[in-house]
Amino acid sequence: MHQTQTFIELYMKKTIIIFLVFGIFSCNPNSGIKRDEMTGNFSGIFKHGNFSDNILFEIERDSASFNVFFTSLEQNANRIPFQNIEVNGDSINFKLQSDFYTYSFKNKWIDNYSKLQGSLTVDTITTMYTLEKEVLDNTKAPKSEDVSFESSGLSLNGTIWYSDNNEGNAFVIVTSSGNSDRSASRAEAILFAQMGFTTFHYDKRGTGNSEGNWNIATIEELSADDVRAIEYFSHKTGIPLKKIGIKGSSQGASKIPYILSKMQNLKYGIAVSCPGVSLLESDLNYWKNRNADLIGNEIDAATQFQRKVFEFIAGKLSRTDLEKAIDNEKSNSWFANIWVPNLHEVQTDKKLLYSPIPYFETAKQPILILQGTNDEIIPANSYETIAEALIKSGNNNFKTVLLEGASHSMNNIGKSDFPYWSKLHPDYLTTIENWINTVSSTK
Repeated sequence: MHQTQTFIELYMKKTIIIFLVFGIFSCNPNSGIKRDEMTGNFSGIFKHGNFSDNILFEIERDSASFNVFFTSLEQNANRIPFQNIEVNGDSINFKLQSDFYTYSFKNKWIDNYSKLQGSLTVDTITTMYTLEKEVLDNTKAPKSEDVSFESSGLSLNGTIWYSDNNEGNAFVIVTSSGNSDRSASRAEAILFAQMGFTTFHYDKRGTGNSEGNWNIATIEELSADDVRAIEYFSHKTGIPLKKIGIKGSSQGASKIPYILSKMQNLKYGIAVSCPGVSLLESDLNYWKNRNADLIGNEIDAATQFQRKVFEFIAGKLSRTDLEKAIDNEKSNSWFANIWVPNLHEVQTDKKLLYSPIPYFETAKQPILILQGTNDEIIPANSYETIAEALIKSGNNNFKTVLLEGASHSMNNIGKSDFPYWSKLHPDYLTTIENWINTVSSTK
């Protein structure tokens, strides 16, 4: 999002499963087993109580070892490498590791290696599952093409996902906050390609193998990269702008009205978890939500001081003034909860001052505003503020949707019998697809 992303990630990483990328291999198969029969894609439904998810294990081997990858598109996991792979006869075991849990999978090939029967143990729970070997059918899988394009003299990389069911409609996922490359949106790009959209996603400048530095870039510069990406995608695929929609989440959502103002021939925009305030106010709202219970009755005073820290990062407050404020307030009990970076390392980030509201006030294209009721980051009334701005613009073709129990990342935050995995809210994709179909049916 901006430099205060460092602060946000300190909290968010505790709620997101992070699969570590390294592998330890040990293999001692029986000599009579044909290893080619042991490889392939094994998929099925993992179910525990009220939780269920479609999961995929991809078992591969090279001349020296086996490699296994985990995919769950609804968990935003695509080809996550398993660790500690052990093969012994007709058994194969492996693990995934998060910040809090170890996920231990124990499996056996059965029915002539056509199925993988196994168990997952995490914490105190063990759940059985059976996955079936897929018959390879390349016609069903979306085809992808890695591409590169230039923006402001920088070389940026992206991937186009093609769907056989496409009727000429296209979907572009614009970049969001932080230093994640396009792998962060790969699962969602595949899901939309499976829904029938030619889909494009790409690296933000300075991420992946793309050139540039997103830290020092302004929102206008990052949005210019988005505009260039959309232009390139339209030219590359031959799909006109009037058949292309754009979607962004969080900071990416805040760029949607700006991009629409620059590219008025675009079909529509989808803003997911979009702040109805500046990025600075959104960050401050998240800090307040995370610390309200800890600080108690003095939360307003603490928030007023935390604002000064963010204003210093945004270039609105001098270092001298902030240091004076620190000296005046550091004796307060709530000061221990204040986030203050190393002041000499701070790089001014003007992105914090950006607000999408002035651009919503001029947006004319159809827009979907999607917000979760369990979003801790953006102000709870953001969707109402955005709706008021769109009404001011004279736009009568927008829709706001609140998803009950959805988080900022659109994961379902409800009572789950298997709280060790989180997945997309069940209404997230259908809400978007149904709205797109409604917009596409209008002239």
